[in-house]
Amino acid sequence: MAAVNATVGSLLGFLHEGPQSGWDLLETARVRIGGFWSLTRSQVYRELAAMADSGLIETDSTGARDRRVYRLTEQGREEFRAWLAQTPGEENIRYPLLLTLAFARHLPPERLTEFLTTHRAIHQARWEAYRLQEEEARAAGAGRLDLVTLDFGVRYERAVLDWFDGVGDLAGGA
Repeated sequence: MAAVNATVGSLLGFLHEGPQSGWDLLETARVRIGGFWSLTRSQVYRELAAMADSGLIETDSTGARDRRVYRLTEQGREEFRAWLAQTPGEENIRYPLLLTLAFARHLPPERLTEFLTTHRAIHQARWEAYRLQEEEARAAGAGRLDLVTLDFGVRYERAVLDWFDGVGDLAGGA
């Protein structure tokens, strides 16, 4: 396999926790990294096939409901370590609300208020979900290093909520 991309790296990382089906991997990704990284079903299954062909993973015949179960190989562990050791690239913020707000003066005030209200509620729900996940992880014995990504999510959502609170009634302002 040439270069391990972020999708492959993520899947290899999840497989360190034990054998999983493609569906299990999608669910693990949704729960663990879904707040800041997206993996589509087609990406995951395409990469799993390529990873198996390259010897990074092996497949068991089938699991429950005829699902193929994938297992990490030693080559997969080595490729994961090499991928993880690379300096991560810069983040690229793609935030549809901010794009819309760049042209906010062209929106009717009630529509702008609707957008802000809806998006604030989304971030409030995420913040609450992250806080709950953090409490559950701590109760299960997770250490500080185990929680570093989740801590970022909590702090990020708190910062976004503070931003929303600071924006106030943008629709009625100048």
